[in-house]
Amino acid sequence: MTPDSPTSDDDRGEKQERRTPAAHAIEPTEPEEFGCVQVWWGDGKGKTTAALGMGFRAAGHGYRVHLLQFMKGGAGSVENVRGEYNAIERLPTFTHEATGEFGWHGFSDGSDDDSHAARARAGLERTRGLCEEPEHHMLILDEVLYAANRGLIEPADVVDLVESKDPDLELVLTGGHSKPEYLYEHADLITNVRKERHMIDAGQGARKGTEY
Repeated sequence: MTPDSPTSDDDRGEKQERRTPAAHAIEPTEPEEFGCVQVWWGDGKGKTTAALGMGFRAAGHGYRVHLLQFMKGGAGSVENVRGEYNAIERLPTFTHEATGEFGWHGFSDGSDDDSHAARARAGLERTRGLCEEPEHHMLILDEVLYAANRGLIEPADVVDLVESKDPDLELVLTGGHSKPEYLYEHADLITNVRKERHMIDAGQGARKGTEY
């Protein structure tokens, strides 16, 4: 090949250093391009799972991640310790908390609707401080959209969180089967997790290791 000849893809590949992905020790550091707003909603399984996956990935790079769950205070159908909590506890830059009431709003499980609303509002107040003066690089508000859909908090309050957040904070909002129209002008990423088939419709309950 002469000096004036174009470089082929094969030639460029030969000159690049070949690296195999590998795990490294987690060292706290700062992200370079955080600050987006992500929305994950829909009637399909996987919204929380996707958010947690991003959280684990960010924490693996040494970024500070916090998970706040609005609607997952516990239920009689699952154990009181979730697999994700056990995993998070082993990561130095990932933290979690839950403000949800025991049970699930609107279900005949003995839980009180007023308590659900009070805990959701408490979660909202807690989140305001986390958004405006963040200690973290990524904040995951799990089921916050479900709380808004069910009238436990106002959609306008969710919009206010987005508008008032620190510009470098990556904000991830999940939950709800109803389309959050109120966020469509405010989010950088919106994913509709749509159900094609779900084993719960055939009577399958929550399973340890997949749902909790």
